[in-house]
This record gives sequence, C-alpha cells and structure tokens, in this order.
Amino acid sequence: MPPDLAFALTLLLRMAVTAAFVVTASIITERSGPVIGALVATLPISAGPSYVFLALDHDAAFIAQGALASLPVNAATMSLALTYVWLAQRCSTVVSLGAAVLVWFALAAVVRSTEWSLMSGIAVNAVAFAIVLPLMARFRHVKMPVIVRRWYDIPLRAALVASLVATVVTLSSTIGPAGSGILALYPVVLTSLMLLLQPRIGGPATAAVIANGGWGLMGFGLSIVALHLTAVRLESALALSLALAICVAWNLALWTWGRRRRGAV
Repeated sequence: MPPDLAFALTLLLRMAVTAAFVVTASIITERSGPVIGALVATLPISAGPSYVFLALDHDAAFIAQGALASLPVNAATMSLALTYVWLAQRCSTVVSLGAAVLVWFALAAVVRSTEWSLMSGIAVNAVAFAIVLPLMARFRHVKMPVIVRRWYDIPLRAALVASLVATVVTLSSTIGPAGSGILALYPVVLTSLMLLLQPRIGGPATAAVIANGGWGLMGFGLSIVALHLTAVRLESALALSLALAICVAWNLALWTWGRRRRGAV
C-alpha cells in the first residue's frame, strides 16, 4: 500500500474512533443532567485519543513534553468555562461561545510563548481553580429542560472532534511536542456542548453543565501531571493508562461524594 494512502486510511480511522467516543459521551451528558453530564464531559474523551495517536507516532519523551505544555492549557480551559458561564446567562450562543473560544486561544498563545516547568504549570492551575470554582458555584444548579434532538447534532459533533484529531496528528511533527500538547487539550467536548445545547435548552441550563465540570477539570489536571512524570519511566502506554485511571477514579469519587451530600440533606 502506498505510504500516502496508508497515512490517509490511518488518519480516517483515528478520526472515526475519537468522534465515536465524543458523540457517545455528549449523548450521555444530555440524558443524565448537568452534574453527571459534566463529570462525563470532563473525562479525557478527546484529549485521550489524541494523545494515544501521538504516542503511536512519537516517543515517550515527546509525550512527556506535550503533557508539560498541556498542564497550563488546563487552566486556560477553566477560563473558557468561566467566560461562557457568565455570558450565557444573558447572551446568545454566538457571543457566549465566541468570546469563550477567543479567551482560550489568547491564553493558549501565552502558553505557547512561555517556557513552563512542572511547578509553574501546577501553580497556574492552582490559581485558576481557586478563582474560577467559587465564581462558577452559583450557576451550577439549574433544572435541565427536555432536549429535542435535531438531525444534524451527531454529524456536527463528530465533525468537530474529527477535525481536531486530524489537525493534531497532521501537525504534530511540525509544531513539536508543546504545540501538540496545546492542540490536544482544545476543549472539543465542552465547546460542542455549548454550541449544541444552548439553542435548545437556553444559556443558564447549558452553563450549569459547564459550571459543574470545574471539579472534573481538576482531576484532569492531576492526570496530566501524572502523564508528564511517568511517560518516560513507564513508557507511553502505561503512562496514558495511569492518566486515564486517575481521571476516572477522580470523577467517580466526585459522583460518590455528591450522592452522599444529597442523601444527607
């Protein structure tokens, strides 16, 4: 098989697999309400497959460096979430989502132009969570309206995710580990939920899903730290498995804690 054809077929397979993961997760989000939906949405559904495919093409050192660049981007995602949650209370989808995405790309550009250490990445996450979580807290509790699915929902979600995977995989050799780590963490799931849910259920209900995802993003940050520290020591496959396990365990712990709090009321 010609190399170009093999690359194209492999890329299409990667795009399809990742899109399937994200579409499934977003459907669960719609049906389970803002709390459970947020915990599902903050699992590494898009970043995880992107990193797996990067690991197939690059060595463990590349993955470790990519994770180091991804860490401060997690803080940028928190800023995106806060921007959207505030604006969605009174603004249209175009304004709310557009402003949030602009904030993310502006902060990603800062991340790209800065040399990051592990400690500085952890510090910027700690500051972001300390500021953003309290500011989003009052927007978390909104009753989820009934959602009517439209014919283009699933194709649109799949296209968004597939486009990100194609971009990350295709450009990874050109933009290097730092650029790949930044692109891999673009919040496809969160932005697709904003785009698809707000026109149907309104800004406050959609914002509640995003606001409930803040604590889940904290666990995601911990998984990135683990990936950076273990990629070279354990090799990429084991390090990625450990990072996934941390995310799942963290979100399960949040779910259990939330159930106990509701039961105690």
